[in-house]
Amino acid sequence: MPEQKKIYILLPDGIGLRNFAYTSFASIGKEKGWNIVYWNHTPFNLTELGLQEQKLEGRASALTDLYKRARKEIELTNFEKQYQDSIYNSYRFKAKGGSIKNKVKNGIVRFFEKKYAGDGLHKLREKIKDKERSTSYYKDCVAQLKKTKPHIVFCTNQRPVHAIAPILAAQYLGIPTATFIFSWDNVPKAMLVVETDFYYVWSTFMKEQLMGYYPHITEDQIVVTGTPQFEPHYEVEIKKSKKEFCETYSIPQTLDYICFSGDDVTTSPHDPIYLHDIATAVKKLNAKGRNLGIIFRRCPVDFSDRFDQVLEMHKDIVYPIAPKWDKIGGAWNTILPSQEDMTLLANTVRHSMFAINLGSSMVFDYISQKKPCLYIKYNPKDIPLQKDVFKVYDYVHFRSMPNAKAVFWINSKEDIETKIEQALTDPKETCREAHEWFSVINTMPPEKASERIWFALEKTIDTCI
Repeated sequence: MPEQKKIYILLPDGIGLRNFAYTSFASIGKEKGWNIVYWNHTPFNLTELGLQEQKLEGRASALTDLYKRARKEIELTNFEKQYQDSIYNSYRFKAKGGSIKNKVKNGIVRFFEKKYAGDGLHKLREKIKDKERSTSYYKDCVAQLKKTKPHIVFCTNQRPVHAIAPILAAQYLGIPTATFIFSWDNVPKAMLVVETDFYYVWSTFMKEQLMGYYPHITEDQIVVTGTPQFEPHYEVEIKKSKKEFCETYSIPQTLDYICFSGDDVTTSPHDPIYLHDIATAVKKLNAKGRNLGIIFRRCPVDFSDRFDQVLEMHKDIVYPIAPKWDKIGGAWNTILPSQEDMTLLANTVRHSMFAINLGSSMVFDYISQKKPCLYIKYNPKDIPLQKDVFKVYDYVHFRSMPNAKAVFWINSKEDIETKIEQALTDPKETCREAHEWFSVINTMPPEKASERIWFALEKTIDTCI
């Protein structure tokens, strides 16, 4: 009997849970005969989901994190020169100030940035690896892998520094490694931290991006698979009727719902104003005979009170349904999605007619169920402007949109009523263009992504034998 193939699915943080623990990914792999172990660096207990896990303890070196910050700055500078485009400066994180400790760290990052600028980037990447190989964390990873002997290590997220040591340990032992680029906007933002043997991407578009930004990655290292992120929209067994959905979340069954999905406070600090403007427009439409309500789904990592006033003001038509995420720690990456939220999101889309937001990937959740999205594209008036909305749509990932008609654009507060009416009465062309955009950024059909990833993993192992 052939040996059962064992995979270690590396979860360096909670980001990968949504794609690889809460979808049908694991069950598909088991059906194909894989022995699946989640190499779990999160505080979440995966055995509660019936999944096999190996806890991963330890942390990256503090110096590695500073190296990583310098690497990002150098890469963004290189991207700006390569493409003659200042947009890459928008992707720089504002350094934390205040304390002496933060000032020292910032000074060290600036020193590394100058030392390894330009052609020195390769040396910096090797410095990161050398530093991680010197840690007890790396040595523990080597010891675990020697004992368990997986056939491949698959990292669910290319960003965390805590993933570097486990990947290096696998490579030291000759175990093939792969990583998944988890978000549609990550490549141009210089968010590639781990270096693996293979890179699994959403689309041919992302593959071309990866080769353009990282010429040391060759075409045969990149595998186009799609993302499991949208698979729940196609799962019949999690569908809820409108009656059940409304009763579960204590909202009226008699209303026709639109969804306002919030962004994080950095991307859209003016979201409360936008929600107020939309609620005001909806009340005007209802006065003309519409029967609309608003489901408010806040950004999962936004636990602020910034919406409280507007929610109280419009409580007769705005119904908040909070994402089912668990706040286990203080940092954003310790706020973990739950499996229940996958069902909630799919049914929120199912029982609302369209979404309104500022440049969110929710456009793809909605087009997965053949529904349109409205993008907000105006700055609030008569207030100190904290973020220029027009800069958001300059980001590189929006350039994947083949046609501006892929969404309805709300270009002013006064525009809201008209655009809502258009979305209600004539969404066909926008849905058609949105689906074309979806086909650019994600491999079709979306519901088969997990199967394609397992096929790719089989092929990766065969390639490395």
